[in-house]
Amino acid sequence: CNVFINRQLIYNYPEQLFKASGVMAIEHSDFDGTERLAAVLGADIASTFENPEETKLGYCKRISEMMIGEDKVIKFSGCSQNEACTIVLRGASSHILDEAERSLHDALAVLYQTVQDSRVVHGGGSSEMAMAHAVLERNKTVDGKESAAVEQFAKALQQMPMILADNAGYDSQELLGKLKAAHAQGKGTFGLDFVQGGIADMQPLGIMESFRSKMSQLCSAAEAAEMIIRVDDIIKNAPRQRDGGM
Repeated sequence: CNVFINRQLIYNYPEQLFKASGVMAIEHSDFDGTERLAAVLGADIASTFENPEETKLGYCKRISEMMIGEDKVIKFSGCSQNEACTIVLRGASSHILDEAERSLHDALAVLYQTVQDSRVVHGGGSSEMAMAHAVLERNKTVDGKESAAVEQFAKALQQMPMILADNAGYDSQELLGKLKAAHAQGKGTFGLDFVQGGIADMQPLGIMESFRSKMSQLCSAAEAAEMIIRVDDIIKNAPRQRDGGM
C-alpha cells in the first residue's frame, strides 16, 4: 500500500508514520466521493485496522493534483474498475449550472432506462407522427363525441414535431406537412432532419429514443390532460373586505 485515504483528519503522529513508510496520506475525503472512489479502484472501505490482511487494496495508474477554477482537486487516472467517473460542470452563473445539471441528470436517467430496457423507437418526431397516423386511422371507426376526442389526441401528438422544428428555428408548418405526407405514404420511420433542414429516414441516421422514456412521457401527458378535463369548474373566493381604518 502506498496511498492511504481517510474520511477524517489525520493527526501528526500517524502522518509521520505514513511518511516514514513511504505512504502518501490523503485526509478529509468526501463521504459520497469515497464510496465512488472505492468502486473505481476496486478497493474495500475499512473502518478498523484489526484485520488488514482481509482488506482488498485498490489500484490506479496515476494520482495527480489539478486546478479547476480556484479549487485544487485530486485526480485518479487509470483505475482498475472504472465503474464511476466525475463530470465537472462550469458556467457563468448558478442558474446556468442548475440547468446544466438538470439536463445532464435527465440524459443519464434516459441512458439508465435504455440499459435496463434496450428497446428503442425512432426519434426526430417520427414515433409521434406514427402514433398520430395510427390514431387517426382508428378514429375512422369511432362515432359520436368520442371521435372528436380521438382526433384531438392525434393533433396533440403532432405538436411534438412542430415544437422540435420551432426550437430548431425552422418553418414548423412546412416540415410538419412534409412529415404527414411521408407517413401517409407508409414511410413510418421518417422524422425531422435538422442538419439538412428537412425530413429523412431516422433508421440510417441512427436517431433513436428510449422506448421506456417515450412511454413514460406519453402516459404522463395523457394522465395530466385527463386530470385537467375532470375539473368541471373553478371556485374563486371573493377577496376579504378590509375595514376603512386598516
